[in-house]
Amino acid sequence: MAQNIKPTRSELIKLNKSIKLAKSGHSLLKKKRDGMIMEFFEILKNAKSVRGNLAETYKTAQKKGNVSRTLYTDLKLKSLALAMHDNPEIKLATKNIMGVKVPQIDSKEVVKTMKDRKMGVAASTAVIDDTILAYEKLVEEIIKVAEVETTMKKLLTEIEKTKRRVNALEFSVIPKMEETKAFIKLRLEEMERENIFRLKRVKAKSA
Repeated sequence: MAQNIKPTRSELIKLNKSIKLAKSGHSLLKKKRDGMIMEFFEILKNAKSVRGNLAETYKTAQKKGNVSRTLYTDLKLKSLALAMHDNPEIKLATKNIMGVKVPQIDSKEVVKTMKDRKMGVAASTAVIDDTILAYEKLVEEIIKVAEVETTMKKLLTEIEKTKRRVNALEFSVIPKMEETKAFIKLRLEEMERENIFRLKRVKAKSA
């Protein structure tokens, strides 16, 4: 069956171009994969630090909250919480890491001054102010962790996707193309030998 296939030189040239393109794409994807892995481990280092800060900030907020509950009634604390009308302002944007869009969260407006809280000097005390500040810092740390965790998740997804594409090119697409190329070259050589043999026979008959 294969002997009946008659490939052409132009098909071989096209295939060579396709193989070259596939190898170039494979090289670029490998660089992208390796770059993303390096970025991931850099972010992972930061993630450990951010998670540690969150744990410490949570402990501090809990301690200050317990002190406030000991000194004041839950009713007073709830009424002060309701008096704070302004919600924290969070600005969400995106940044690009090796072609992957990840979140960039600006949480600078979370920690507020007494004036920004609009509670009134008479309504609050130093202990309550410390507690509010501790919880504002906790929210800020939670946002930082959310940004890092989401970034890591998106990078991991893209790394896995790129690895699959690299492996497909390396172990399936390119080897099959190389195999086809070898077959075409072999058939072209056979066809050339057949033509030479045919020409010799024609010359022999006409001699």
